[in-house]
Amino acid sequence: MINITLPDGSIRELPEGATPMDLAENISKSLAKVAMIAKVNGDDWDLMRPLPGDSSVALVTRKDEEALEVIRHDTAHILAQAVQELFPGTQVTIGPSIEDGFYYDFARDEPFSTDDFAAIEKRMAEIVDADLPFEREEMDRDAAIAMFEKMGESYKAELIRDLPEGETITIYRQGEWFDLCRGPHLPSTGKIGKAFKLMKVAGAYWRGDHRNAMLQRIYGTAWADDKQLKAHLFRLEEAEKRDHRRLGRQMELFHFQEEAQGQVFWHPAGWRLYRTVTSYMRRRLEANGYQEIRTPQLMDRKFWEASGHWDKYRENMFISSIDQEEKILAVKPMNCPCHVQVFNQGQKSYRDLPLRLAEFGSCHRYEPSGSLHGLMRVRGFVQDDAHIFCTVEQIVEEVKAFCELLKSVYADFGFEEPRVKFADRPEQRVGSDEVWDKAEAALRTAAEASGLDFEYNPGDGAFYGPKLDFVVKDAIGREWQTGTIQCDFNLPERLDAHYIGDDNDKHRPVMLHRAILGSLERFLGVLLENYSGKLPFWLAPRQVVIATITSDADPYAEQVLAAMKAAGLNAETDLRNEKINYKVREHSVGKIPVIAVIGRKEAEEGTLALRFLGEEGNKQEVLPLAEAIARLCDDARAPDLKRG
Repeated sequence: MINITLPDGSIRELPEGATPMDLAENISKSLAKVAMIAKVNGDDWDLMRPLPGDSSVALVTRKDEEALEVIRHDTAHILAQAVQELFPGTQVTIGPSIEDGFYYDFARDEPFSTDDFAAIEKRMAEIVDADLPFEREEMDRDAAIAMFEKMGESYKAELIRDLPEGETITIYRQGEWFDLCRGPHLPSTGKIGKAFKLMKVAGAYWRGDHRNAMLQRIYGTAWADDKQLKAHLFRLEEAEKRDHRRLGRQMELFHFQEEAQGQVFWHPAGWRLYRTVTSYMRRRLEANGYQEIRTPQLMDRKFWEASGHWDKYRENMFISSIDQEEKILAVKPMNCPCHVQVFNQGQKSYRDLPLRLAEFGSCHRYEPSGSLHGLMRVRGFVQDDAHIFCTVEQIVEEVKAFCELLKSVYADFGFEEPRVKFADRPEQRVGSDEVWDKAEAALRTAAEASGLDFEYNPGDGAFYGPKLDFVVKDAIGREWQTGTIQCDFNLPERLDAHYIGDDNDKHRPVMLHRAILGSLERFLGVLLENYSGKLPFWLAPRQVVIATITSDADPYAEQVLAAMKAAGLNAETDLRNEKINYKVREHSVGKIPVIAVIGRKEAEEGTLALRFLGEEGNKQEVLPLAEAIARLCDDARAPDLKRG
């Protein structure tokens, strides 16, 4: 007999050779019906695979999050089976689960198209209905290679050859079809369900290397039930409507072009939005004791080598070589070493701490062209960066103050309280374990003192220190990691930063790296998609369009424009000889929040007919000019200015 320890600590005895499914049936028949996989001593395990002996076992059901990844992996397998049955001669390569779905890469001379999806999905559904059992089989390495080569599956044979010596080779069968796979899998194809949909086809190099063969990748999405699938497809539809790249064109904010990949061409309206956000942040930072600085774009490689960034980020850094001076300069990918240079100028005392240095730092990183995505992933960007130099004793209060500021800023932009992740030491890092122990303990204490309900994100810290990451949720439920604060005991040591303590000796400061918005480009992209372009009035780069019904009203429209500009509003006129309904439609597409309509009557009476862009259409309100401007000016004040 073997002893099985359940998550609640209770123990069940089962005969040797028993499986997790036997355990489920031992507990209850209803549990056996809904069980999907098992966690055996922390490892994912097939329900029908014999247990290794005395073990800790947790059963995973369809409602558990862990089951979703297995559902998606299994769906990739039935996709591959369906494709090979429908398109003989197609080779299969790899097919993992990914966020929100799965993909499978195929080697085939003829191209797939989305027109093929209906037939493939139909065959996939038939495989689900067949309820074929997933059966695990271990194979001899050489025998497996020979088998796949005989089948003409050269990619599978290559994968096996590249596996470490001694690794167990396993295949999974579903009926007569099988695939090389580590597993685990569900008990049968029927457990997958039919909440899946094929989404797109794209090219992909074998193993991600452009020197290798080009394959065809079919992407799909899969969920635990139809309700989740429909919700996901709705989110995708909404996301497409909210795509910031489309909004950028409609609102005339920015554009990209091939000659400057990953860098933004800001148009007047877009730059006005950019400046509104930076002006707001400057006010908030100054009110919270930050001093703004500006540091160079190019610095000698020795600073990046000393900090550790060279070893970590060299492949993503833009380099400039000056032969006559025999120097290599790097365009800064981040601001940290530059801020230490400012700190190091002149002698600092403990009385100068905490010292909060902020910069809207322009950074450049080489991102692969395939990963570039509008404002969300660029090569040139600006961070609302700051570094707080403080003593160990000041860490808690500084982190608390930062968290309060961050939450207030997010609230002003319309986001609810963020989710917080605590990321500890990564595998590649600088500094001793003793220093990391101190840094992690200090940041954890500060997070708890700040009242943060954080979750752990193991191994995802910066290479110089642990961090707290802040994740906001947008209007359609997507999450975006924006802000961060990182506790660094290492860079001050590596870059020789020190202050004079009250004992007149030299001490190393602690360096808190922090950002609230993160990349301004990315944050603006998130803002645009969150509001679907209908930005709050104080943020709108084009707040009012004064549209005339008749040319008789043109002189009055010019007077209105002058008055609005004098009051600080972002206003413009539309005096074109077009029908007013055409003008209103056009400016509504451009997400102009207020359209001031002027006809002969408004010109004679000195009024404005204000139309407000809203979810329920355009509402109109007629107001005297002075009253209309006063109301709009009040709406245009940023939240921090309204608070006084």
